[in-house]
Parts: sequence; structure tokens; C-alpha cells
Amino acid sequence: MTTAELLKKVRQVEIKTRGLVNHVFSGEYHSVFKGRGMEFSEVREYSYGDDIRQIDWNVTARHGKPFVKIFEEERELTVMLIVDMSRSGQFGSFEAMKNEIATELCAVLAFSAIRNNDKVGMILFTDKVEKFIPPKKGKPHILRLVRDLLAFEPERNGTNISAVLEYLNSAIKKRSIAFVISDFIDKEYEQALRIVSKRHDVIAVTLQDPRERELPKIGLIKFRDAETMQERWIDTSDIPLRRAFERYWKEHDERLNKALLSTKVDRISIEVHKPYIQPLVNFFRMREARL
Repeated sequence: MTTAELLKKVRQVEIKTRGLVNHVFSGEYHSVFKGRGMEFSEVREYSYGDDIRQIDWNVTARHGKPFVKIFEEERELTVMLIVDMSRSGQFGSFEAMKNEIATELCAVLAFSAIRNNDKVGMILFTDKVEKFIPPKKGKPHILRLVRDLLAFEPERNGTNISAVLEYLNSAIKKRSIAFVISDFIDKEYEQALRIVSKRHDVIAVTLQDPRERELPKIGLIKFRDAETMQERWIDTSDIPLRRAFERYWKEHDERLNKALLSTKVDRISIEVHKPYIQPLVNFFRMREARL
């Protein structure tokens, strides 16, 4: 993609997603994601007239004299976009590939965040963390995120969700709203999800293409695994093989649902052949109903 083509694509994404933010999600984000009021800042030695309810008894006990907690009003939030850039995201059987939908979703969420004066950061990952962009405010920063998503070429092919969640926990100390945008074709990430969800508000945005889950009955064809790059010939008319294929995806969905339920992580299910507006609206409404 040339520089001119990239800039044109960035502009197209901006026009489409900002229009959605302005006309569909204008108040939804603000209603659901608000500042947390007062946030702990530091401790200082007690002075006459201080509220004794703010005494930090642990620090007081260590120093042998009273210390009180100091709080600051927290106005802004930090939104982190955790985007799966593995090769499976380059699959698309309809108008757009999964990674193209992921880019638009990131733009919608990012433009919604800056309308609320929040900071937005991004982590791009495969089976390792490939790029970290620290949280910042402003439209130029959001356009930079979109540009990087469109132009990014991953070094690796696989997926390691545990690794990126561990990185998020070490890189972002303050509580953030973390959207993990992935097809979640991975295993053994439940423990990492449980740990990170105790510090951050984690939302799983799952991308699914129905053609990945349907084995067409067209005889002998060659398949290539997008992440391992292994190729093999498969007889798609073989009934036991078709049943095994269906069973694989059923077990994958059960494993994902179990992990999200056990860690109390919310989910936005996106099917790439359908508009993503309604799933986002449904998520915001569900969150608002819980407030």
C-alpha cells in the first residue's frame, strides 16, 4: 500500500466511524464509561482538622504516628485497544476480512473515547507483543492508531492471548477499559484473563466468520492453516471428518464462554458478515442497565 493509498484508507475509516460515533454512539459511551469519582493519590502525615476516617492505619502502624490518605478527583479514563494481528485475522469470506472489521471497531471505540476526553492506547499482538502505543488524547493520535492498524505487518503468525494480557498488566498500572479484539483462536488464557480483569475492566470483542465454521462439501481440497502455515489435503465429503470439524468449533465456543463467565468478562460478539452497530449498541445498553 502506497502512502497515498494508506492516507485515503485512513480517511475512509475516519469518515465512516466518526459518523457512527456522532449519530449512533454519541451518548452511549459517556453513559456507560464514567470517571470513578475520587481516586487515591498518596499519604501524608496527619494534621489537626483532618478527617480521621481517612487515616491509613497500615502506614500509621509502620511509622508510629498517624497518616491520612489523600484523594484526587479522577476525570479521565484510559481505554486500551488490544488487537489480535495474527494471520487468522486475514480471513474474510464476505466483504471484509476480520482485521478490517477490527480496525473499524477500534476507530469507533477510539473516537467515542476522545469525545469523552479520555486517553486511548493500543497493543498489537500475535504470539508476542508486536507494538505498544502509549495512551494519549486527541484526534491526531486516533488517526495515528488507525494508520498503524492499516499499515501493520506482523512479524509472527500465531496467537498468544496470555502473553498480551500479562504485558497489559505490567505496562498499564492504572485501571483501564481494555477491549481485547480477537477471534480468540487460542488456549489456556483463562488464568491470565482472571488476573488482568481484577485490575482492568476487560471486554472481549470476539470476531467470527461463519465460513470458517462451515466445511463445504466439495470433495478433495487443500487447506492451509493461516497461523502454522501447514498444508494438507482434506476430503470434505468425509462424514466423520465433517463431524470432527463441527465438534472442534463447538468445543472452542464452550471453552471461550466458560473462560469469560468464570472471569466475569463481558463479551461483544461480532459476526463479520453482519453490521457491527447493533452488537455495540446492545453492549452499551446492557452495561447501562447494570449501573
